[in-house]
Amino acid sequence: MRVLSISTLFPNPVKPSFGIFVGNQMRAVVARRDVDLTMISPIGIPPWPLSLREPYASLAQIPLQSDTVGLPVHYPRFTLIPKFGGDSNPSRIVKSVLPLVRKLHAAEPFDLVDASFFFPDGPAAAQIADELGLPLTIKSRGADIHHWGSRPKALSQMLKAADRASGLLAVSQALKRDMIAFGMPEERIFIHYTGLDRDRFKVSDRQAARKSVANDPALAIPADSPLIVTPGALIPRKGQRFAIEALAQLPGVRLAIAGVGEDEVALRALISKLGMGERVHLLGLVTHDRLPVLLSSADAVVLPSASEGLANVWVEALACGAPLVIPDIGGARELVKHASAGRIVARESGAIAEAVKNLLSAPPDQSDVASNADQFSWEKNAARIVEFWQNLARR
Repeated sequence: MRVLSISTLFPNPVKPSFGIFVGNQMRAVVARRDVDLTMISPIGIPPWPLSLREPYASLAQIPLQSDTVGLPVHYPRFTLIPKFGGDSNPSRIVKSVLPLVRKLHAAEPFDLVDASFFFPDGPAAAQIADELGLPLTIKSRGADIHHWGSRPKALSQMLKAADRASGLLAVSQALKRDMIAFGMPEERIFIHYTGLDRDRFKVSDRQAARKSVANDPALAIPADSPLIVTPGALIPRKGQRFAIEALAQLPGVRLAIAGVGEDEVALRALISKLGMGERVHLLGLVTHDRLPVLLSSADAVVLPSASEGLANVWVEALACGAPLVIPDIGGARELVKHASAGRIVARESGAIAEAVKNLLSAPPDQSDVASNADQFSWEKNAARIVEFWQNLARR
């Protein structure tokens, strides 16, 4: 079957780790060889002179078509209005993408249109599916529903797209319940758990990993103390400040924060205020190649997000033998079913600190931790989404 998939969050030559979990899924789909996938990743560029600023200046140099991320991808440009234009992104994406789609469909017709996120991808894909007269599928991953669902204009577009769709996907049972609560059709929502690169994310002996991290110039975390790791974009929703505040209650423990983002200045100020500059390591962007050894070196992975669907990094941490300390959000209870997987706690520093103390006093065996991720792989993930597409295309 021929599938047209649209994703605004997808790896590209400038940002190869951007939306890497969507890239991993689609690479696994292509590897099956039973789907002819056309991938379109619209790139938003603001009007001049904002277009001269980074990262937009670099993004504007990306070829309109490239296979540097492991599969062929079209990168059409749409006009982005930073901060103020989010609700109207779908219409500008359609204006940019539709001429290309019509040309491709005329040359070799598609069987189905797919959207990798609910917003802005979903409403844009719905308009394109209408133009082509094709079935539509939309996947929700968490933040797309939770953030954009709080904005009436975006929510009305998502609900219209959901009504148009032949089938909807959610990354957890909990997210499915949230989608239903927003008014999306329960009978058309199916669960599609994330995948896992099992060759990359696997158990390495913690002490050996700690030595490797200490000797890696890009990480360089001394191996003389227990270590907790907090990976993720430095934005308020991810809650790194709770991990920093918890560290103040954990004498002798180090914290490694992996990520970049707008909250870095505020986090540095908090670290300085609490006098923990020697124990908190701001690593910046950690590549997917280095992330497994960092996770394997952790006594616990602390992720105090305000919302998630079922975070890929939760699964990756478990696969590396690192127990989780996470709030009761999204699919947390679908993953942390046993004590070996970690602790589900309140999103506040005291509860996080107590959970870390508990894990440090009685650490679960790394292989037992990793067994909680046994069900995940990108091959299984791809097989399930292809089956989902095929069933809908047959109707």
